[in-house]
Amino acid sequence: MSSEMYARIRTNPKFKELVSKRERLAWTLTGIVLVLFFGLFLTVAFNPSVLAIRLGDSFVTTGLVIGLFEFVLFWALTAYYVIRANSEFDALTEALLNESMKAKK
Repeated sequence: MSSEMYARIRTNPKFKELVSKRERLAWTLTGIVLVLFFGLFLTVAFNPSVLAIRLGDSFVTTGLVIGLFEFVLFWALTAYYVIRANSEFDALTEALLNESMKAKK
């Protein structure tokens, strides 16, 4: 692609929409992950007894449940991003490229 094509893409409103949607989603997911991740570590550092509470008569503690919940949630957030990227963002990218190719002719 030529520099002229890149310039057309950068000035296209669909490109700005794509970038803003992708950034908003990425920062939202990053915020969720950071809050939960560091929240767990701060709990370990400042109030570890909360994580040692046994659930019923089993060996399962709240710390284990929270850790597994975070693991599953992080996988789910990754899957959510991939699904959005493969559907919405790829569709916007394709429309943007098609529009830019047509403008070239």
